[in-house]
Amino acid sequence: MLRRLLLNLFAGWFRLSRWFPAATMIRIRDAIARGELGHAGELCFAVEPRYSIWSVLSGLQPRQRAATAFSLLRVWDTQDNSGVLLYLQLAERRVEIIADRGIAARVAPAQWQRICDRFAADIADGDPEAAVLTCIAGINILLSEHFPASADNPREVPDDPVVL
Repeated sequence: MLRRLLLNLFAGWFRLSRWFPAATMIRIRDAIARGELGHAGELCFAVEPRYSIWSVLSGLQPRQRAATAFSLLRVWDTQDNSGVLLYLQLAERRVEIIADRGIAARVAPAQWQRICDRFAADIADGDPEAAVLTCIAGINILLSEHFPASADNPREVPDDPVVL
């Protein structure tokens, strides 16, 4: 608990602007847009620098916060229940993937976990942009395989990264 408090007090504030400057956010947006051409899914990337002290003390976990963000960002609001949220909590360097029921029915949880595990290894290597882009590429591959694009492939979720 003390480690989480310290990380959220000090680590997240400075990482956002250093790890995700405007140019990086544009490259992430473009990777999402390109990837969505090959599948019927809708991908949203959300990054949260840190949690409040009160959130940490109350036991808020990244998975729980990702589920809340999935709802708040309306990633679930797609015609085919095809939304996927890639959520990154910077202070604790935690990533979560939340897939809507249309995609979750086709992609096994172990496949999502492999992508998260790869992300954790990549972020530990120190290049957050590369880690996020590799993670997005992995999600796009899974979606292309299990949820291929159709003739009617509407854009239902904005491609722009979201800072919470």
